[in-house]
Amino acid sequence: MIDPVIDKTISAADIVASLKDGMTIGIGGWGARRKPMALIREIVKSDLKDLTIAAYGGCDVGMLASARKIKKLIFGFVSLDVIPLEAHFRRARSAGEFEVMEVDEGMFQLGLKAAAQRLDFLPCLAGLGTDVMRHNPDIQIIKSPYSDEHYVAMPAIKLDVALCHVSEADKLGNSFIGGPDVFFDEWFCRAADKAYLTCEHIVDTSAFDDDHKIMRMPIERNLVAGVAEVPFGAHPTSSGPDYGIDVAHLKTYSAAAKDGWGSYVSEFVHSDNYTEKVGGAAHIRSLPLPVF
Repeated sequence: MIDPVIDKTISAADIVASLKDGMTIGIGGWGARRKPMALIREIVKSDLKDLTIAAYGGCDVGMLASARKIKKLIFGFVSLDVIPLEAHFRRARSAGEFEVMEVDEGMFQLGLKAAAQRLDFLPCLAGLGTDVMRHNPDIQIIKSPYSDEHYVAMPAIKLDVALCHVSEADKLGNSFIGGPDVFFDEWFCRAADKAYLTCEHIVDTSAFDDDHKIMRMPIERNLVAGVAEVPFGAHPTSSGPDYGIDVAHLKTYSAAAKDGWGSYVSEFVHSDNYTEKVGGAAHIRSLPLPVF
């Protein structure tokens, strides 16, 4: 008899092993909040190269930039929130180490939504009369078929894979985001051929029989190809309500952009016990949640 229940649990290492050179990968989260950093560290350790990365960027983008994994970056910003400009990104972009498509944050969202709806583009007013158009000459302006208005035709941001971090998930791929920063993770997943999640806890499906949780479960399970339980998997970014941003660690990480990247990778990325290396579980749980 065939078991109708599909177990999607997988390891973080196996998720990254499924990725290929040259893929377009969307990374969920926002700045220094709820980034799938355990997966980013696995990518840094891997032989993957020539990636196109699409993100509302934080240290995910910075790490991949310093690890020379990025061929092209599609982004609305790259920031650590408490540190306004990500130092590794700043160094790599100043050196011209990858191609860029920098767009307005709303345009980026529409690019994901266009891909999710299998459209070539979605129209918007954002970007008109700005340097966004000057620096992205391939983005077209179109005339409305209904009036004399003109709009930016934001092209679809089609993803091969989306990587996101959530609070809880079950083995079927259902997931719950506990903090206030839900943002656009569902659109990354819908814009991708497949999505992978890391989570703080794997739980029974019955844990989602709660109206509060149901309202914070935006990622459809049919989009999810695999789920890895990685406690503190967003560190050093926040994952509310479990822990906040590790500002001290981000300062250490940022300082490594000048001449200490190799040492940072040796100490933290290749560590056999990352959680203990950054101060332990109790320390991470004690990190205050960001207030915006």
